[in-house]
Amino acid sequence: MNAGTRLGLYAGGLVVAFGAAFGLSGLIVPESLVAGWTEQSSTRPSHGGEHTGSTTAAPAQALTGLSLSDADLVLSPVAAPRVIGEDGTLSFHVEHADGTAVTDFAEEHDKELHLIVVRSDGSRFQHVHPTMDAAGTWSIPWRWDEAGTYRAFADFTPAGEDASGVTLTQLLHVDGQFTSAPTEASRVDEVDGFTVTLEGDVAAGSTSELAVTVSRDGESVTALEPYLGAFGHLVALREGDLAYLHVHAEGDEPQAGDTAGPTIGFSAEVPTDGRYLLYFDFQVDGTVHTAEFVVDAAHGGDVEDSDDSGDQTHSDGH
Repeated sequence: MNAGTRLGLYAGGLVVAFGAAFGLSGLIVPESLVAGWTEQSSTRPSHGGEHTGSTTAAPAQALTGLSLSDADLVLSPVAAPRVIGEDGTLSFHVEHADGTAVTDFAEEHDKELHLIVVRSDGSRFQHVHPTMDAAGTWSIPWRWDEAGTYRAFADFTPAGEDASGVTLTQLLHVDGQFTSAPTEASRVDEVDGFTVTLEGDVAAGSTSELAVTVSRDGESVTALEPYLGAFGHLVALREGDLAYLHVHAEGDEPQAGDTAGPTIGFSAEVPTDGRYLLYFDFQVDGTVHTAEFVVDAAHGGDVEDSDDSGDQTHSDGH
């Protein structure tokens, strides 16, 4: 059954992650500073380039994903290779405050845990799914291709009635020099032979309607397949901090055999004005592709000039 041009997707949780873009090689954000940011945003939702100007906050939008701990849950130190080009394993576990490992998780978006890793300048984005052993250790084969400071987000929901989604995070440092990727406004990306276009504007403090359209060789793509319980998955990083939150999108959950396209619609709400780096994962013929966009959000409905988007495209970095 083909959902055709149906606008909307069951995102089961449209993931929105906010990240800083650091311009110096090896720049490290102290965890004490992260803790300070966390104290300023103590509420959380249930499951749940330079840019200058003000960053007016929208009080109703809670910021999460700034800390190693949340309530009685703690993210263990993340073990991973420390140099580029070395094959190894990335591993960690989630603990209760008493030090015992958490081994029971609820399935959210087809997985019990989602791991997002991205470099501090917004590049080298990865959304992967490690596996857990009987002792509660999550692991996945890992290799760094470029040096830098990375942020790892562990996104999960503990098992139990009325349990809420949790996002724990940690910085990882990969030795070596690197040149940070600058950000420029861009609403069109060419990736793996697909042309992916973002339409709509984002404004702080209000809900924004956005649409992503996928084409290939000038033809509309209507064979988008369900991925993580939806026809697409969006991650966005904000320059300025490393907060992370969930926004639920519109649409029905796809069933086995359903397809959709070329346009996928969703709504998003951002807490402040500023620059956002968006990553859209979509699946065609069993392969997941990631398109990247860069947009600026204004406060109070003052959206960016449409000329900023231009016809810029990119296939790596921003």
